[in-house]
Amino acid sequence: MRQMSAIEEQEWAQRLLKLGFVIQGHLHQYVSKSPDDLAAPVGFEGGDTIFQIDRHVEPLIESAIREWPDECKPLVLIAEGMGDDGRQVFGAREQAARFRVIVDPIDGTRGLMYDKRSAWFIAAVAQDHGDQTNLGDAFAAVLVELATTKQGWCDAYSATRTQSTQGLRTRPGGDSPHEFVPRPSQADNLKFGFGQVSSFFPGTQALAADLIERIARENLGPEVPGQALLFNDQYISSGGQMVELMAGHDRFCCDLRPLFYRILEKGAAEIIRGVECHPYDVAGAFVARQAGVIITDGFGRPLQCPFDVHTGIHWCGFANETLAKAIQPIITRWLLEQGIVPD
Repeated sequence: MRQMSAIEEQEWAQRLLKLGFVIQGHLHQYVSKSPDDLAAPVGFEGGDTIFQIDRHVEPLIESAIREWPDECKPLVLIAEGMGDDGRQVFGAREQAARFRVIVDPIDGTRGLMYDKRSAWFIAAVAQDHGDQTNLGDAFAAVLVELATTKQGWCDAYSATRTQSTQGLRTRPGGDSPHEFVPRPSQADNLKFGFGQVSSFFPGTQALAADLIERIARENLGPEVPGQALLFNDQYISSGGQMVELMAGHDRFCCDLRPLFYRILEKGAAEIIRGVECHPYDVAGAFVARQAGVIITDGFGRPLQCPFDVHTGIHWCGFANETLAKAIQPIITRWLLEQGIVPD
């Protein structure tokens, strides 16, 4: 298979950015004009609940991809909302596909549909290797902020295999762009910083609390009366969490829900699976890595996951190598104590 040139990679990054800006501009107006029905659940596809706000953007994605040039196709789109298998083929049969594009149209739906906090459009593209196509095959990816109605500016990030992450601040819809360079924190510990173990929903929160207490105790030492040494920000968006690491706001974050469910299953007589992270949620990992963020799985290994909509994904993000070396062993030891070993 021919290697993509740097120019071709950039063309793909710009194509994905443009799609993100279409979604961004459309939602910015839609949320302000039709707030009442956004939170209505309308289905369950691709491993997650589909809300009315999700249904509103799916036709925009399909229409945009149909307008992409012929050299982009045949193409397989992988996204929640595209039926139970999350696949739609553009151009010809899937067996003849040249590219696979994985998209999360609205990562952080629950925050945006109540106009509480930005969600993120996430997309990555790889040359097609059939069902073996993996996140490690991606050669371009983007994260585009889907802003709340009160925001006048939005951020977007893009990266390719041959170019580090570029930041772009725009008006909703992509107008008035200003470039910036993302700068992850260079702190060597967690003191007075943000760091969290994801605990968005009931079911795994006790495990998440136990782990974050262990991390804080071993990284920061004994509690200091009257001081809060570590802050916790539960941003219900994997893309948003990775952006916070790129932007220097957070020092570490991990989402271990699939492993937490394995722990709970050890004491139960049934399979336990709640809401968890999926490959489309972490498609922005490529962008974060190209910005210097350390992204791993829950055991500190390179994050690898298929282009699908069902696989449960556990991941850890660290603002720099020093923090990764300090915190990841704590996480690994804790998992081993729970009887959870790498597959």
